[in-house]
Amino acid sequence: MSVKSIAAKLFAKSIYKKTQAWATNPLETQQKVFQDLIRQAKETQFGKDHDFASIKSFEDFAKQVPIRDYEELRPYIDKVVKGEENILWKGKPLYFAKTSGTTSGAKYIPLTKESMPTHIEAARNAILNYIHETGKADFVDGKMIFLQGSPILEEKNGIKLGRLSGIVAHFVPKYLQKNRMPSWETNCIEDWETKVDAIVEETFNENMTVISGIPSWVQMYFEKLEQKGGKPVGQLFKNFNLFIYGGVNYEPYRAKFENLIGRKVDSIELFPASEGFFAYQSRNFGTQKEKGMLLLLNSGIFYEFVKTEDFFTEKPRRYTIAEVDLNTNYVLIISTNAGLWAYNIGDTVQFTSLKPYEIIVSGRIKHYISAFGEHVIGKEVECALQEAMEGTNIRVNEFTVAPQIAPNDGLPYHEWFIEFENTPENMDEFAVKIDNAMRKQNVYYDDLIVGKVLRTLIITKVQKNGFQDYMKSIGKLGGQNKLPRLSNDRKIADFFTN
Repeated sequence: MSVKSIAAKLFAKSIYKKTQAWATNPLETQQKVFQDLIRQAKETQFGKDHDFASIKSFEDFAKQVPIRDYEELRPYIDKVVKGEENILWKGKPLYFAKTSGTTSGAKYIPLTKESMPTHIEAARNAILNYIHETGKADFVDGKMIFLQGSPILEEKNGIKLGRLSGIVAHFVPKYLQKNRMPSWETNCIEDWETKVDAIVEETFNENMTVISGIPSWVQMYFEKLEQKGGKPVGQLFKNFNLFIYGGVNYEPYRAKFENLIGRKVDSIELFPASEGFFAYQSRNFGTQKEKGMLLLLNSGIFYEFVKTEDFFTEKPRRYTIAEVDLNTNYVLIISTNAGLWAYNIGDTVQFTSLKPYEIIVSGRIKHYISAFGEHVIGKEVECALQEAMEGTNIRVNEFTVAPQIAPNDGLPYHEWFIEFENTPENMDEFAVKIDNAMRKQNVYYDDLIVGKVLRTLIITKVQKNGFQDYMKSIGKLGGQNKLPRLSNDRKIADFFTN
């Protein structure tokens, strides 16, 4: 065992103890975060506008600060972008994380000197927690790759801006810089396909031990490695044993990845976003039997939750962690030390454990199908597809689902656009398997099938790399961009059917 891996284990033990200290005192931890946020923002414009000085409790906060999304918070954010100080948080942000908004064009998410370290520490602690839980630390001696956006930053009114992953690239600890790949020059390549080709060339003969990124884009990297080497990635990289991912559910990709790698590897799931680093997987790394990521309660973020079925009512009830239930679908609402207040990030979550508080991401509040009142969410379609593939050699590269409200003949249906690696021998039989799994999960969908409002779903095959072509057509190929699992319209569907 190397000196570096011994040091990593000692550091991991220390971080684990600190994590346990707040994880075993969750309510007290969140109350402290809440009070600290209110205190530090009292003198900001937002704090004065919402009378933070009078807020003594969460109930006060909920009365005085309405839930907002980016567009509703934008009057304040626009002032911050113009360079004004003390608007949402004290002083000015260090950075803006620039993201693509669906309705508002570019979105500028502030990152402050208080919030920026929490992104770095959470990613570090996720790996250290894995080391402590598994005892595996040899990978620290090998090369690690993090597929991410370009670290080249622009500047807007004296504040640097870029993709979150590109900003984070500037904060790689010194002890990891020699291990980290790709090179700075390759990381700066903007065109994603060119960049992945360059990464393949750089890493092909290296001792890669950790690979990280959004599964759909890591898959492209793996496929190019396999094409170049003529053998599975696990044979090219004999010491590759840890895959770190976030942004989407890995399960639909797992069979495809194990085929590309040629064996099973441990994985760590993360829940990062430009608005904050919310959770990471803290146990069950090998079995994958129990799902859930540890909700980070001490990272300058105060969490609220609204039941999805109530979210679009006039005054939905807002819950703290003290009031949440298991297996209920909640919209995640955050207040942060970057100056986001009662902010709807758009993700929905479910609690899988309350001791400690662990969550899964169940979908997006705007990504669902409810053309007939069925309110199908992302978690349901992912689980249904996974169940249908169990015990078969069927593998899926990517998929999305949309309603077909007005077919040329017959009843309406849900249309599944699937890019297969291994196509089912009987497509209709496979569609029925998915449909039955959907009906078990969603009683409203089942009622619509039984009541002959909907017919069994229909699968439309997507050609090889079809989803990459779609993402390229809308300027979102690679990086942190993700394909929506669900649409309540046919904008994506029309790309494949027209």
